[in-house]
Amino acid sequence: MKTDLTREQAFNLLKKYNKEEFHILHALTVEGTMEWFAKDLGFQEDAEYWAMVGLLHDIDFELYPEEHCKKAAELLKGAGVGEDMIYSICSHGFGICSDLEPQHQMEKILFAADELTGLIGAAVRMRPSQSVMDLELGSLKKKFKDKRFAAGCSREIIQIGADRLGWDLELLMLKTIEAMKSCEARIQEEISVR
Repeated sequence: MKTDLTREQAFNLLKKYNKEEFHILHALTVEGTMEWFAKDLGFQEDAEYWAMVGLLHDIDFELYPEEHCKKAAELLKGAGVGEDMIYSICSHGFGICSDLEPQHQMEKILFAADELTGLIGAAVRMRPSQSVMDLELGSLKKKFKDKRFAAGCSREIIQIGADRLGWDLELLMLKTIEAMKSCEARIQEEISVR
């Protein structure tokens, strides 16, 4: 898995279409999460690629929410992004806004973790520490069961994501918390210099 795009070019491309801090923060979170998963699952040599897919996965969402995963292909192709990466990025919306089914392990991780990072992020914002570092699985499971909490985060998509990976929900949650812990400080630093 290779790309000619540098991380700086990818980040600049993201910022070209995304100005809201929330969307930038989410992209950075999914980037770091994907990088952690690549390393955790034995895909170290592809970690940069996995991270870049995470960084760019919602490139079209802020400006074109009604065309999410459709407009992305156009924006990415115009920036010289390869077809494989475009497929991977657009497959995270499978069944919602895309007909492209996640095939590769990386695509299945993105499908599962994208929505879950949103739920974890909402849970973190409610904590006194404002940090994922002290978030425990039990607390996240309670938030998951409370359908009113972060109602925009689809529990069904998270469960489908876990099922597609062949994991139980608890394992997906534990791994995603660890992934977010691994990149929290770096993300805070990057956000603060914007």
